[in-house]
Amino acid sequence: MCIRSSSGDWGVFVQTLIISCFIALIQFTSASLLDKLQNNYLVSDFHELIRTDPVANSTLQLRSCTLFVPTNAAVRKYNGTILVSYHMATVPMTVRQLTKTIPSDFEGNPLLYITRNRKGEVYVNNAWINQTESTEIVTQENKRQVMHVINDVLVPLTLLPTARTQVTNPNAWEFLQQSDLFDVQENRLRTYRSQVTLMRKESLYQSPGGHTFFIPVDEGFKQTTRSSLVDRKVIDGHVILNSVLFSAAQSTEDTHTTAAFEDNIKVTVNFYYDNDKKLYVKSNTLVGDSKHSTGVVLAQVLKANIPVSNGVVHLIHRPLMIVDTTVKQFLEKNFGCNSFQSLVDNKNGALRRFYEVIMEIGGEVLDDINSLGDVTILAPSNEAWNASNIENIIGNREKMRDIVNMHIIKGRVDVEKIKQSNENMIGQFPTIHSSTFLYFNVNGDDTNEVVTVEGGGVNATIIVPDIAQTNGFVHIIDRVLGVPYTTVLGKLETDPMLSDTYRMGQFSSFNDQLNNTQRRFTYFVPRDRAWQKTQYDYPSVYKKLFMKDFAYHSRCIMERHLLIADDIYTMKTLAEMTKKQNDSIILPTFRDSLKIKVEEEVENLHDDDSTSWTGYVILWNYKRIRVFRPDVECTNGIIHVIDYPMLEKKDIVVSGGSYQLHSNFCIVFANFIILAIAKNLF
Repeated sequence: MCIRSSSGDWGVFVQTLIISCFIALIQFTSASLLDKLQNNYLVSDFHELIRTDPVANSTLQLRSCTLFVPTNAAVRKYNGTILVSYHMATVPMTVRQLTKTIPSDFEGNPLLYITRNRKGEVYVNNAWINQTESTEIVTQENKRQVMHVINDVLVPLTLLPTARTQVTNPNAWEFLQQSDLFDVQENRLRTYRSQVTLMRKESLYQSPGGHTFFIPVDEGFKQTTRSSLVDRKVIDGHVILNSVLFSAAQSTEDTHTTAAFEDNIKVTVNFYYDNDKKLYVKSNTLVGDSKHSTGVVLAQVLKANIPVSNGVVHLIHRPLMIVDTTVKQFLEKNFGCNSFQSLVDNKNGALRRFYEVIMEIGGEVLDDINSLGDVTILAPSNEAWNASNIENIIGNREKMRDIVNMHIIKGRVDVEKIKQSNENMIGQFPTIHSSTFLYFNVNGDDTNEVVTVEGGGVNATIIVPDIAQTNGFVHIIDRVLGVPYTTVLGKLETDPMLSDTYRMGQFSSFNDQLNNTQRRFTYFVPRDRAWQKTQYDYPSVYKKLFMKDFAYHSRCIMERHLLIADDIYTMKTLAEMTKKQNDSIILPTFRDSLKIKVEEEVENLHDDDSTSWTGYVILWNYKRIRVFRPDVECTNGIIHVIDYPMLEKKDIVVSGGSYQLHSNFCIVFANFIILAIAKNLF
């Protein structure tokens, strides 16, 4: 069978194809961005704004252009007047063609700033560009037009209706100099402007190019002497040169060097969002001098992303770098965010809930803090107080006072001191709550450093470290210490110091029981460094303990460390039992019983001060085993972290013998096979 095609049929096909392409070309060239907007349900609201704007309409009919179109959600969220011309530029640009700055069609042609971040995202000012919705067309007049859909309205710097002076497209200094003419809500900038003039730093704010400027408002200078502390270095610390940082386009993990970054002083800044999505900026003075203290200053951003001709301005509620309040003042006057509004009006402080808890238990804690001299506070964030396990005790004033005191350390403890303590294998500091200690752990390198703190059975991460005060530091943490929220198993699984014991328990199935909330466990848990010490005393043992072939023997060793009774044994209780018995005490363990003595001892904590503490030592089988972290509470028991495992020589011999027997059997069996083969061959 064959198929025949006449030349006439082929000609009809070609003509049809040409006509179809021609029709498609006509449709492509005749379409306008107005048609595209009208037919796109995501941006129909902005279409209405353009339709009623004669200038924008004319541009789309007659000129090439780039149009940034906010979604309906963005338009409806925005409360002000949307200026369509600020969303238009006369040069058509696809996403790839977008340059760092684009003159807009708004009066004075203020710049639009393009940011490309490490994730491949593209922003215009503070608005994210949805690249999948970008459209390019050619009009009937052969004008090329490009549309980009964005998730926020573009807002230029505008004058107040009452302004009598015409100012268009100002730079940062012109904005600061004439800030009273601009629509920046109720914020006034006169005090900082006076200091910039006094220090003759106007040229810094006049610098051409693209920079980021942080400007504190007048409310931040109600401390009577604060304005006098704004010197040339502090002003430099409020400017990031050669980087235009709109907040939405930035990662909170990115750290930026300021103009105050030289040999004798080094200041960085980065953005930070609290759990309520409030925006802050943190300055960190890494290297200071007699006038500029090291540490972090946290300032809330009151009005962000104000575009100027040489970059972007963020108005902040207090100056950066300046450390002029005590820890008590930071909590009391500033309500956790350094705002000088009344406490009643301040609803947005980063530590609002912590302050409220202090006041609910009577407020005496603030007096205690003030009487300590140098002091460090581990302050839970607002979100940390929403945990369900805290709701059950929030009304117990005595319990809450103990918990709050667990967050207070006498003395100045910044991250650098914590790191030094970790190097000395003593990452612990006493709190003002009886004999309670906080234990710190530092993971990662300098670029990705994570500091955790454990207190009362709770592991928390420091999310904002080293907020500097004149008499100490405040660290914001993500959990409330002292309120257990996990079982013994959960604690082992999440505590970075106990990972080896957790791993041993996993492959021997010993851990399965530790999640049982119907039982009460007291568990002596060797920390990771404790197991590592066994390498020196028993070189062959350490490796075998973590091999699955020796799971049974590992389990037997751990069973010796686990007490099972109707109630838990604190270290204080065990010490009192020893003293009363005047001899060793016998405790019920998972495997038979445990015979120990517990003694108290006084030690110095750190080489650089005289801080002493009462610790505990376990005497077992002629060994003195130090209790590194006593009384780590869990929901179904208590953990005592010890510095050496309760390991006997016979444990090692049994393990070694078992392994040797298995090895010898394999060797004998192999030899038997070889002899049998040889006999058959010869």
